[in-house]
Amino acid sequence: QLQASGGGLVQAGGSLRLSCAASGTSFSRFDMGWFRRAPGKEREFVAAVRLSGGSTYYADSVKGRFTVSRDSAKNTVYLQMNSLKPEDTAVYSCAAALRGIPSMIRLPSTYDYWGQGTQVTVSS
Repeated sequence: QLQASGGGLVQAGGSLRLSCAASGTSFSRFDMGWFRRAPGKEREFVAAVRLSGGSTYYADSVKGRFTVSRDSAKNTVYLQMNSLKPEDTAVYSCAAALRGIPSMIRLPSTYDYWGQGTQVTVSS
């Protein structure tokens, strides 16, 4: 089970850190991803981190502003979001992939488990 938290309302230029806590099993063997969905739009890949924590992937729209990381000891994945923009407003969800393939890590279909999302609202 995955549970995302840390969302909220922030002004443009501000920061938030999202957390995705896993329970029921160790997700150290999983690749972990963050996706978001804005009102009226399709789910969008945001960032991902491989099971080893050594490789990370980002959408072009967040590269340089967001940082994904994982703490295997805490069974938790983080998404540090800096320099937030109004267009970052969305519901953010975390997901886990047991057999992630790097070339497909940006695709929602790669992921086996999904958590409930957390709302991020960025005001202008």
